[in-house]
Amino acid sequence: MLNIQNKLEEKLQAVLNIGDQIAQLEKQTGTFEKNVVDLGEKISQARKKQIPSFEKKVNQMLAQVGMPNAVLKVSVTPQAPSLSGIDDIEFLFDANKSGQFKPVRKVASGGELSRLMLCIKSLVAEKMDMPTLIFDEIDTGISGEAAKQVGAIMKTLAANRQVICITHQPQIAGKADAHFFVYKELKSDKVKTNIRQLDIDERITAIAKMLGGEKPTTAALENAREMVQH
Repeated sequence: MLNIQNKLEEKLQAVLNIGDQIAQLEKQTGTFEKNVVDLGEKISQARKKQIPSFEKKVNQMLAQVGMPNAVLKVSVTPQAPSLSGIDDIEFLFDANKSGQFKPVRKVASGGELSRLMLCIKSLVAEKMDMPTLIFDEIDTGISGEAAKQVGAIMKTLAANRQVICITHQPQIAGKADAHFFVYKELKSDKVKTNIRQLDIDERITAIAKMLGGEKPTTAALENAREMVQH
């Protein structure tokens, strides 16, 4: 009988302690929430401090890659604390200085988006340890001087990290230190994709074909040679 009474008293005491435990946990939760908000505010202030410089550099680079009338603006609005902080960040874009800024994902064309991402990635790469950058057909919708400038930016990026680029523009391909040829072949009734590195003569021929078609002229070959050597 005594054992039963002791157990009942222990359970009663445990029930009474629940209130204290809840109060303690609520206090801890309040402390954690305050820490989250404080850290979020610090991150938010740091972000807002960097935005003017970031916008200026991106817009300068957009002009460099053939988009002199394009303007990027960063929108920051408050949100409930999340993994990314207390800011909802959105990139707004105006391709023609119309003064009408809309979300990049809704208004930028493929070529505009490709060049915009190149500009942003190049700036991010300066501040972060990014050993490899991959650009898949970054030349979409561009040619001539714009393609040449895109190639120059990637050449600068490649000085401190590996840059892999899939391109159809000779102005961009000519900036590479190495070229790889991707091809398909039929073996045992199956199509297989292979890749191999080109030697210097093959590189020149490949770029010459970009310039002048499948049967490049002597002039195209000389032009390609100059691109590869520079």
